[in-house]
Amino acid sequence: MSQKTVVLVHGWGGSFASTWQEPGVTDIVSESGFHVTGIDLLGHGTADKPHEPAAYADLAGYLLSHLPEEPVIAVGFSLGALTLARAAIRSPERFIGLCFAGIGDGVFEPHKPEETERILAGLEGRADPSDNVARLFGQYGNREGNDPAALAAILRRAPSEEITSVGLSTLTQPSLVAIGDKDFAFPSEKFSSSMPSSTLKILPRTDHFATPNSFSFIDALVQWLEENFS
Repeated sequence: MSQKTVVLVHGWGGSFASTWQEPGVTDIVSESGFHVTGIDLLGHGTADKPHEPAAYADLAGYLLSHLPEEPVIAVGFSLGALTLARAAIRSPERFIGLCFAGIGDGVFEPHKPEETERILAGLEGRADPSDNVARLFGQYGNREGNDPAALAAILRRAPSEEITSVGLSTLTQPSLVAIGDKDFAFPSEKFSSSMPSSTLKILPRTDHFATPNSFSFIDALVQWLEENFS
C-alpha cells in the first residue's frame, strides 16, 4: 500500500521550512509512516512575493493549484488553516483528511478592518508599545527571510469568501481542530462541530504562535493521523 501524503501549510509570516521543517514536525510525521510535503503560500518562503494586494485575492485557489494530484491529508496553521478551509469547501474531493490549527469560532465573524490595521501597525513598527498582540505579529512578520511589504499586501487584500457552517458541513472526511487555550482565536467549538467527522483538541497552556511546534499539538496530530489513516 502506498504512503498517504500529508501536506503542511504554514501561517502568515511563516513558511514550510520555518514552521514545519525546523521544529522537526516533518520528521515526526514522516516517521509515523506518511509522505510529507509542504506548500509555501504566495508571499512567503520560496514562493513569489508580489507587493500588490490584488495578487492575493485567491489564496485558496493558489493552494489548490499547488496540491499533489492525488487526494491528500492537509494540515494548516492560522492563515494556512483559513486558506485550507476555503479550499476544502470549494474542492472537498481533493482532501481525505483535514487538520486546522490556530483558528476558532472567529472565522464566522465579519471581517474587522481595525484588527487588520492593528497587525499592520505591528508589522510596520507604529503600534502602541503596550499592544502585545501587534508587537508579536510585528516580530513574527519581520523575521529574517520574510518580505514585510508582501506580508502587508496580504493583509490589505480584499476580504476572502466567507466560511460558513453550511459550507463546513460538506466536509465529511476526518478532521482535527487544534487550538491552544491561550490562543487569541480560542474557542473553536462551533467551528469544529460544523464538520460532521471532526475532533476538537484543546492544547493546554499554548498560545497562538507556539501552536505548530508545541508537543501537545504534535502529539494530537500524530495520534489523529495514526487513528484515521494508518
